[in-house]
Order: sequence, then structure tokens, then C-alpha cells
Amino acid sequence: MADPKKLKLPEVLTEIGMSRAAFYRMRARGKAPRCTRLPNGQIRVSRADLDAWWAGLEEAAA
Repeated sequence: MADPKKLKLPEVLTEIGMSRAAFYRMRARGKAPRCTRLPNGQIRVSRADLDAWWAGLEEAAA
């Protein structure tokens, strides 16, 4: 089985329509999707985690 798709932070920011600063504030409050930090310091978000985060926001709004 192939590894799940990992999105780069700029891809995530474009998809959710958020600035990098706002994303980091949300992440500091524990409200952002689960992130993985690579050894070089870059951040990745799995497609499954981002989709689950979106679904959780939709449920909270309903």
C-alpha cells in the first residue's frame, strides 16, 4: 500500500484560504489539522488529516 498523500504547507494554506501566520496561531491553540514536522523543519499535513479536520469543522457548525 502506498503512503498517504502528504501536503506541503503552502498547498494546505491555499486550500483552506488562510495566511501562514493565522495557521500558526491556530496550530499553537491546537485547532489546526495534525501536522508532521520533517527533519529539515518543513511541515506536512496528510490528506486524511486535512479532510477529517474539515469534516470536524462542518459538524461543529451544524
